[in-house]
Amino acid sequence: MTEPLACPRCAIRYSLDERFCTRCGMPLTYAGEVDVEHVTSEKQARARKIKPQYARGDLRRVATGRQQPEAEFIQMLLLEEGIPSTLRRSAGFDVPDMLAAGPRDVLVPESGVDAARDVLLQSDIEVTQAPHLEREGGGPAPGMLLAGLLLAAGVAALLIWLTGG
Repeated sequence: MTEPLACPRCAIRYSLDERFCTRCGMPLTYAGEVDVEHVTSEKQARARKIKPQYARGDLRRVATGRQQPEAEFIQMLLLEEGIPSTLRRSAGFDVPDMLAAGPRDVLVPESGVDAARDVLLQSDIEVTQAPHLEREGGGPAPGMLLAGLLLAAGVAALLIWLTGG
C-alpha cells in the first residue's frame, strides 16, 4: 500500500499515523488510497478535511483568541471549511506555554487568508484586517508606543504637581 497522506507544501508522503510534515510543519492532506480495514482516528479525519489550495505560502495571522479554547474553536471553524491553521502564543505574555491562559494568534497559510477571513466574518469573530501592516516583531506600533509614553509622562507630571513636589 502506498503512503496515503502527503504534505501540500513539500509533497513528501507519510503514513496514516502521521499528522504534520516533519520538514515544514504543515498539516498533511489525503493523497491516495486507504486500506479499508484501517480505522481512521479523529486526527486523521481532521487532516483529510484540509483543502490543498488553502495550504500554500507563509503563515499569516487572521485572528486572535483570548484564551486557548477560544483559539481552538476558531481553528475548528476554519477546518470545517478546509483551511489549515496553527496557533501561536501572542507576543508579550509571560504565562508558561503549557497553560491555556493568555491570547493565541491563529495563523493560516497565505493562500487561505481570504477564505479564512470570510469564514470568521460570517461567524462574527474579530478578524485581523491588514496583514501587510502587521509587524513581524509582534510589538506595538511606534505611534502607539509614543502615545503611551506621552500619556504616562503627563500622568506623572500631574501627580508631581498635585503633591506639590
